[in-house]
Amino acid sequence: MANNNKPRLRLIPLGGLGEVGKNMFVVEYGPDMMLIDAGLMFPEDEMLGIDLVLPDFAYVRKNKDKLKGIFITHGHEDHTGALPYLLRDVNVPIYGTRLTLGLIKGKLEEHHLLGSTKLIEIHPNNAVKLGCFKLEFFRMTHSIPDGVGVAIHTPVGLVVHSGDFKLDQTPIDGNVIGFDKISSLCSKGVLALMSDSTNAETPGYTPSERVVGETLHKIFEKAEGRVIVASFASHIHRIQQVIDTAHRFGRKLAVTGLSMTNNVEIASQLGYLKIPKKMMIHPAEMRRYSPKQLCVMSTGSQGEPMSALARMANGEHKWVDITCEDTIIISASAVPGNEKSISQTIDRLFRCGASVFYDSISGVHVSGHGAKDELRLMMNLVKPKYFIPIHGEYRHLKLHAEIAEEMGIPKDHIFVASNGDVVEFDENGKAYMKEKVPAGAILVDGLGVGDIGDVVLRDRQQLSNDGILIVVVTIDKQTGKLIAGPDLVTRGFVYVRESGALLDEARERVIRALEKTSKENITDWAVLKNDVRKVLSAFIYDNIKRRPMIMPIIVEV
Repeated sequence: MANNNKPRLRLIPLGGLGEVGKNMFVVEYGPDMMLIDAGLMFPEDEMLGIDLVLPDFAYVRKNKDKLKGIFITHGHEDHTGALPYLLRDVNVPIYGTRLTLGLIKGKLEEHHLLGSTKLIEIHPNNAVKLGCFKLEFFRMTHSIPDGVGVAIHTPVGLVVHSGDFKLDQTPIDGNVIGFDKISSLCSKGVLALMSDSTNAETPGYTPSERVVGETLHKIFEKAEGRVIVASFASHIHRIQQVIDTAHRFGRKLAVTGLSMTNNVEIASQLGYLKIPKKMMIHPAEMRRYSPKQLCVMSTGSQGEPMSALARMANGEHKWVDITCEDTIIISASAVPGNEKSISQTIDRLFRCGASVFYDSISGVHVSGHGAKDELRLMMNLVKPKYFIPIHGEYRHLKLHAEIAEEMGIPKDHIFVASNGDVVEFDENGKAYMKEKVPAGAILVDGLGVGDIGDVVLRDRQQLSNDGILIVVVTIDKQTGKLIAGPDLVTRGFVYVRESGALLDEARERVIRALEKTSKENITDWAVLKNDVRKVLSAFIYDNIKRRPMIMPIIVEV
């Protein structure tokens, strides 16, 4: 029988479940707590004006005295991007491999946090102690070098977190997954496995990254002019393949886009990118070479409006004007929510006359996440008692749970959790999922972090859909009688010159509403505004089936 006074092991996802991105996971036991990853997510289309989406740090802030450290599995933004914002609230060591920390350093320097943050480099052969937790690491193959999973020895049992992975037997850097280490760590039994679910609906195995290299070779071989390649700036393996292919065809390499420039510099300094001498040129130097001698590595694979590729497509790039001789390769898949912006960028590039190759037609991208057979193999290696699918939309988590059940894990030992759900283990290793902690989203808009909520987003959506109608009236402070107005000001609602009759009738409706409230001796601003809003809203919808934001402004004299 479990002792209710004894601490329990608590596993809490704060991000990354039911969504793609903003990965963050809490491991907690008594007075000790650690975090695995702190990532961001791109905003969805309806999140107007939002730059980034972060996990809710409320639970971490509340328990920051318990927090012993943050372990980062690899250097992608959806696992590291929230760190500069989280570190404003907590000051604990960050653990990661050499490349992961190299990329994090650049991010922290940009936010003026590098000097105050302790970064501790780990290696797959290391072990680290964080409070009562002992962490051991194993190499994982992914679309970025230096990715690792972690085995956490806790007072209740061993917990394994896979990180993002696929089982690539021919990785670009030659560092294959640490099967022996995983097998050895898990040989005495595993209490729980948390495993990447991103490709749980894809049958078989994910192709090796080297497949993309073969496709790149064919495209470069036929290209008559410049070759411009857009990819994730942190996709170091893909960048290496572009470098190798461009060098094979005698092309110089120019890099454009801030994050791409920074990451190429960091990865090459640390030895993760091998760039032949004299191959790199500054974009301003491209005019010295013929198009056939050039390759451009660019940001913008997700159609980001201010990215280098988007500026090229719009004719706004400082050094690159797209011509009919250009070959453009978008070597990435769409992050959910970015499909529309990517399609628009591709359309503009086609309109410029360029030849455009992208994932859905050309095989210029392979996933960095394991498909169904790889997920089965991971489960066979680890053989967990309990299973928690992580990293993916709900269907991915559900399908991964079904795979676990097929592999013999009892249904009541599988937890398809949501962000904020607490999976708790008692001293005997029995698991429950009852409690929930805050785990929403923090929205970043410019310099504002967390000051934009659902109400503001709804207002922005309403403004974008039907515009705004401002009603200005002046009333007598004592009697509530109308003295001047109403004046109507519209933006994004109707064209005033062509809608005179509608606006005149709207004024009459406002006058009648205010006459009615005056007779009833109503002078309360809130009541007056609400009446004006209700009358106008009903009138406008009845006439033109639109719902603009209506903003009454009442001036008392």
